[in-house]
Amino acid sequence: MIIGVPKEIKNHEYRVGMVPASVRELTARNHTVFVQSGAGNGIGFSDADYIAVGAEILASAAEVFAKAEMIVKVKEPQPVECAMLRPGQTLFTYLHLAPDLPQTEALLKSGAICIAYETVTDGRGGLPLLAPMSEVAGRMSIQAGAQALEKSRGGSGVLLGGVPGVEPAKVVIIGGGVVGSNAARMAIGLRADVTILDNNVDTLRRLDNEFQGAAKVVYSNSETLERHLLAADLVIGGVLVPGATAPKLVRRDHIARMKPGSAIVDVAIDQGGCVETSHATTHQDPTYIVDEVVHYCVANMPGAVARTSTVALNNATLPFIIKLAQQGYRQALLSDPNLLHGLNVMEGKLTCKEVAVAHGLAYTDPLTLLN
Repeated sequence: MIIGVPKEIKNHEYRVGMVPASVRELTARNHTVFVQSGAGNGIGFSDADYIAVGAEILASAAEVFAKAEMIVKVKEPQPVECAMLRPGQTLFTYLHLAPDLPQTEALLKSGAICIAYETVTDGRGGLPLLAPMSEVAGRMSIQAGAQALEKSRGGSGVLLGGVPGVEPAKVVIIGGGVVGSNAARMAIGLRADVTILDNNVDTLRRLDNEFQGAAKVVYSNSETLERHLLAADLVIGGVLVPGATAPKLVRRDHIARMKPGSAIVDVAIDQGGCVETSHATTHQDPTYIVDEVVHYCVANMPGAVARTSTVALNNATLPFIIKLAQQGYRQALLSDPNLLHGLNVMEGKLTCKEVAVAHGLAYTDPLTLLN
């Protein structure tokens, strides 16, 4: 198969779809890999590094898209990239279509086979290609939140861990999944006062056992959520409904009553955000203030630590890339129900129920297209 790796063009996005070590695994299996010149420069992988493992370097994204049978990226394709996709071409990347109708329509129009990292499953209810970035984003959320609390950023001037004689900040984490548990580990390490809210009792039991009292675990309902939000210095939104738009659990009236100078990091912003006042921001301009509450809503948080994120992501995606290359998309999808869950768009049809519901569009069973 001919695989293409274009350079990412989203604001301050330095990750790359395949690192040289991953490319080597493909070229060793006699696949051709085209990499756009400079695709890995931002994280220390030069064109020479790719050439050394058998890749061919192309000058432009247009050349990569034109020659490749499968495009491997990190972030959702931007409009100019959607326009370069063609019928029958496979796209393997994060898509996050539920909150993004224009991208959904562009991918439907392209006729391409679009497989989303974030909806590939592992048979145990997990999301193995989302998990590495959720781990990074969860850990980063505490760093970002600590900065947002600084007075120079509009925050209240509270130090997360306090100092002897001064109480630590109250950190409230909504959602006890991969993002939430990783955020909790970081916040506990900084000696903050940590509370995790979740509406799954089994999740709460797991977190209680893991943290052994270092974090409070609370069942989430309207009363407990509101009470903890209003007492918080820092709120981390880590809610996820796979493939679907994130539920707006933090309402505008909550924000209006939160402590002045408190901060929210909405990690769910890729799926539309779990805070009613959230809108996507960039690393270049990451925060804004609503009702004296600092909002951090960067949609590609792991891009700030791009080398760590890229290697972690490649560790997870490589087996699926190899399978797609070896078998072709049709046989790979038919032989692996977990990979099949990643199929969001195929030949102008929407094959992800959650995205179809989010946009009020028709859903097509992917098996009817593949068989």
